[in-house]
Parts: sequence; C-alpha cells; structure tokens
Amino acid sequence: MTATYTLHRGTAPLLISLPHDGSHIPGGIAARMRPNARRSADTDWHMHRLYAPLAEVLGASVLRPLASRYVVDLNRPADGQALYPGRRETGLVSTIGFDGEPLYLDGEEPSAEEIQQRVNAFWRPYHEALSQELERLRAEHGRVVLWEGHSIRSRVPMLFEGRLPDFNLGTADGASCSPVLQQRLQGVLETQSRYGFVVNGRFKGGYITRHYGRPENDVQAVQLELAQLNYMDEDSFAYDEAKAATLQETIAALLRLCVA
Repeated sequence: MTATYTLHRGTAPLLISLPHDGSHIPGGIAARMRPNARRSADTDWHMHRLYAPLAEVLGASVLRPLASRYVVDLNRPADGQALYPGRRETGLVSTIGFDGEPLYLDGEEPSAEEIQQRVNAFWRPYHEALSQELERLRAEHGRVVLWEGHSIRSRVPMLFEGRLPDFNLGTADGASCSPVLQQRLQGVLETQSRYGFVVNGRFKGGYITRHYGRPENDVQAVQLELAQLNYMDEDSFAYDEAKAATLQETIAALLRLCVA
C-alpha cells in the first residue's frame, strides 16, 4: 500500500505529531466534494515547516500524514465519538467544514462502509506508527513526551467566540502530563509578552493527547493549538517567514522543556 504518512526518527525523548498537517485529497474523494472544500481550507497549514527546524536541533522525532483531515481526522477516535459533547464540531470523517458549510455535493457523502475503509487505510497506519515510535523512545530513554502540533484560524465562529488566543496549551485538564511539566510550560508563556495564551481553554487536547498521555507510564502528552495569523496569511494560506521565525523562538523554548 502507498505510504500515508512520513516518520522521521529522532534521538531525543520527544515525538512531535502533526496529524492535521496533510492537505492531499485523493481524486476519487475530491470529485464528490464541493469546489471550495477541495482547497482543504481547514488544514493546519505549514506545521511541518514550522516545526521541522526545531525538531532537527532538538533531535525530536516527527510524524505527519499526507492526506487532509477531510479524508479522515486522525485526532478523533475511530468510533467517531465526540470530543466536546454538546458543542458543534467536525467529526472523524466530517461532512461540514469549520465554516459550517457542507463539504460534499448533494448525495455524495461517504457511507458507513467508506468511513471504515478510510479508517483502515489512513487512521490505523498513523496510530500504529505513533504507538510504535512512542514505545521505542520510552524504551530507550525511560520516558517520552508526545507533542501535538496544531493550528487554526484565529476566528472560527462555529467553534469559539471572538479571537482565539495565540497559544492554546491543552493537557486534558492536567490528565495527560505531569503537573510539573504543565507548570513549567505555562511559566514559559507567562514570562513573555508578545503572545496571548490560555491553558486548557477551548482546546484541551484531542483524541491523541487524551489517549496516549499516560504520565503514570512515563508517556506525557501536550497539545499546542496556534492561532494561524501569527505565522501565515489566513486568507491566502501563504507562509510568513518573519512572523514564523519570531513564533519559533517561543515554541522552541517550550520544546526544550520537554526534552530536558
């Protein structure tokens, strides 16, 4: 089977997972989607470009998919259970985008059988690779931190009111990592004044953070959701080198704590 992800194996006890970095939509699926949906607008744009230089310096592993979250959302449970019950959200194989508009042409939504096929073809290989890399690093170092790198437009009325803070740290309300790590990460953000931040606000960590974060088993997980306007143009999706370089300084300080 054609590879559906790439994995760079590092030497440090840190795995950076970028589950929404992919933007590719296979032709057979794209042909059934509305024209605007084919842009894969809700991609976590440029995550690999933002994190790769930091990972190289730190010796971190990096896992990223090739396909868009519109194909299947790797940060949702395979049974499709909601992450935030009672709130409107996109799903495992979503039929709406973050703007609330339908992704598919009328009558072309995926069936239950097709959803399962996508889970088998894209979701399972990613999670198998993630599990195996976490275990490899934990066995080698005695501990490992899983860093979930995400981003989203700064304003998405369907998901949250107003403008999202620049840095959104999620630890499943403290369940996915140790109190010490959370306090130290929060301390980094408190000592800078360029970016606004929140800890366990609207984004507390998705399925990956909640499922794999087991600090009692020496596997800690943290999600960072970034507001995209800090490193790119949210309309054209163009990367902003200058903004990104500044943002990377703060991200690097957070990642160094995870390795230390």
